Amino acid sequence: DGFEDMEVLFTMHRFREAGYQVVLASLKGTPCTGLHGYQVHPDSPIRELNPVEYEWLVIPGGACSEKLRLREEVLDIARTLIEDGRKVASIGRGAQVLLSAGAIDAKRIACPQAIRDDIRASGGIWADEPSVSEGNLHSCRSWQDLPGWFQKIFGNQMAAQRSGSN
Repeated sequence: DGFEDMEVLFTMHRFREAGYQVVLASLKGTPCTGLHGYQVHPDSPIRELNPVEYEWLVIPGGACSEKLRLREEVLDIARTLIEDGRKVASIGRGAQVLLSAGAIDAKRIACPQAIRDDIRASGGIWADEPSVSEGNLHSCRSWQDLPGWFQKIFGNQMAAQRSGSN
């Protein structure tokens, strides 16, 4: 509970548009309510996920990131995907999970100014930019910056869709 609604909903739909099978997971696997009242129904509890089965991990922001960063099973999934070279993304305060997973050392991270000092204290480099990609780590400052972030990560797919070929 407490996810930033737009970060989950926009991202879920955009990834589906790009052809990905999206699996929503929560701590308990039960319905969750966002900061603005939208409800999502997760497909699985986080503890049942096998990280080797996924190409992307996207961590939304909102109050939920404070809860997620305290759960070792969440950090283990993030670490596994990062170490395996798979794509890991944070939106807004979702960067707190990356921070707790020890994944941002000397990396540029786009995130809200509210967690700037946390990023810096953990050895990361705060980037006051809409989005940043460094290797397999992708970050976006907030839901308002998602259109440009989607363009950056799905650029070729989006151009093909606009031209009618896919």
